[in-house]
Amino acid sequence: MVFHDGRLAFRPTAADTLAMFAWLPFGAALGAARLAVALAVPYRYSTPLLAATGMSWRLKGGRPALPSGGRGQLFVCNHRTLIDPVYVSVALDRQVRAVSYSLSRLSELISPIGRTVRLTRDRDSDGAVMARLLDRGDLVVVCPEGTTCREPYLLRFSPLFAELSNDVVPVGIAVETSMFYATTAGGLKCFDPLYYMVNPRMCYTVQFLDKVDTSPVRSGAAPSTDMANLVQRKMGDALGYGCTMLTRKDKYLMLAGNDGIVR
Repeated sequence: MVFHDGRLAFRPTAADTLAMFAWLPFGAALGAARLAVALAVPYRYSTPLLAATGMSWRLKGGRPALPSGGRGQLFVCNHRTLIDPVYVSVALDRQVRAVSYSLSRLSELISPIGRTVRLTRDRDSDGAVMARLLDRGDLVVVCPEGTTCREPYLLRFSPLFAELSNDVVPVGIAVETSMFYATTAGGLKCFDPLYYMVNPRMCYTVQFLDKVDTSPVRSGAAPSTDMANLVQRKMGDALGYGCTMLTRKDKYLMLAGNDGIVR
């Protein structure tokens, strides 16, 4: 099963459901405290504080070398929840600029990495926006799947990212939650980060892969679709995830009966 919806990350037996309702008052208070720490405390200090509450993350492998000046770096990651770019930023211990097709005002307000750059699904316009960010030296995080996937699969990668830079850093993301999923297709997406925060235990795993040379795309020696598929395969191999040709539209047609575009 590649796609499914609903917030519960456990089988709702009578005992587990009772435990969930017993947890909710504590979870709401703990979630508020976690959010306050994440917003107010620098990463290097907030990480051990949050880990003590059950909200942990781990870095698998090492950090990539970052550009010291000039053009920025493009990070390409699979999409598990809305807060993927936050954990890329935490793992790098640097501010990043996330680009997204749609994001609620609430999610943007509680984001510790600042304002998200909105894309329009117009290829030329979106490419120009991301190129400007890179030209001014920003670390840019993009999720080319265009939507989240909970299961161990990767959706088709949009090839636009391969046309923007001479190299990209693939980032493998894995998420474990104990009670609630932080994604939805048919529900209110503005609550996604809050559902993540109220889990009793959760863990993000971030894995930076070796840089991929995308200069053949920019020089016209290779098609961007082939490069996108190559990055998808490398990420799938690293995560142990299956690569699919399913798209955002496929997901939303199956789960919500629409094309997934917010108008």
